[in-house]
Amino acid sequence: MKKIRVKRKILYCLAVIMLLLAEYCFVEPRWQKVTEHVITSKDVPDSFSGTKIVFVSDIHHGPFFSRSRVADLVEHINSLKPDMVILGGDYVHRHRKYILPFFDELRNLKTTLGVYAVFGNHDHWEDAQLTRELMARNGINNCDNKSYWVKRGNGRIKVGGVGDLWEDTQNLAATTDGVKESDFCILVSHNPDYLGKMQTDLVDLTLSGHTHGGQVTFFGLWAPQVPSKYGQKYRYGMVTSGKMKSYITSGVGTITPPVRFFCRPEIVVITLQNKTEKLK
Repeated sequence: MKKIRVKRKILYCLAVIMLLLAEYCFVEPRWQKVTEHVITSKDVPDSFSGTKIVFVSDIHHGPFFSRSRVADLVEHINSLKPDMVILGGDYVHRHRKYILPFFDELRNLKTTLGVYAVFGNHDHWEDAQLTRELMARNGINNCDNKSYWVKRGNGRIKVGGVGDLWEDTQNLAATTDGVKESDFCILVSHNPDYLGKMQTDLVDLTLSGHTHGGQVTFFGLWAPQVPSKYGQKYRYGMVTSGKMKSYITSGVGTITPPVRFFCRPEIVVITLQNKTEKLK
C-alpha cells in the first residue's frame, strides 16, 4: 500500500510538471527579448561607427499575433532609437487580409537611415503583389534582388538582399556589383540556406530568419524540427565564415502550433563599429 501511494505521488508530480511545461510553451511566445551584437570591421566607415541597426523577422501577423502586438512591436523598436531597421520577411500568416493592417502599423517605424526589407515564403503565399505595393506606399525599401547605397556623412555602406530561396530567384550581383573589398556590405536573405550557396568575399554581414530558431528546442541546444537542409548549422545565432558574419534570428512570431520552448522571440540590435576606433 505504501509503495502504491509513493507511485501515485510521483505520477501526480510528473503530471503537474508536464502541465506547467505545456502552459509555459504558450507563455514563451510573448516573452520577447532584445539580443545585442557589435559588428567590428575596418570596412565600417568612420561616419557609420556607432550606427544602430534593428533587425526583426518572421512576425507572422495573423490569428496568433494580433494587430495590437504588431503595434507594441513597432513601439518597442522605436524605443531602441534605431538608425536603420531591417525586416527579414514572413510578415503575415494564413491570409492576405492581414497584410494591410500589418503595414498600417509598420508605417510608424522611426529611423534616420530608412527601413529595408525582403520577402519570405509566406509573403509570396499570401499576396506578393499587395505586399510589394504596401511596402512602396509606406516608404519601405524592397531589397528582393535589389540594393541601396546608404550614406551618412562622408561614408556609405551597401544594403541589399535576395529573393526568397523557396519562392523566388536570387541575384547576388544586384547587391555586390560596384562593391569593393573595402566597402561594408549587408545582405538580407530570408532563408539562411542561401548562405550555403554564396560565393563572394564582398559581403560583410548577412541577416536571415525563417527557422524560428527551431521554435521548440531541447533547452536551447537542439531542435527536432528545423526547415533547413543543413540541420542545426543555420538554426539560430551568429555563424562566421571567413570575414563574413551571419546572424540567424529566432524571429518574433510563430507558425502553427503557436508555441515556443527555450527559443524566445527576439528583436536583434546590431551596432556597427569601426575597427580603428576599437583600437584607440
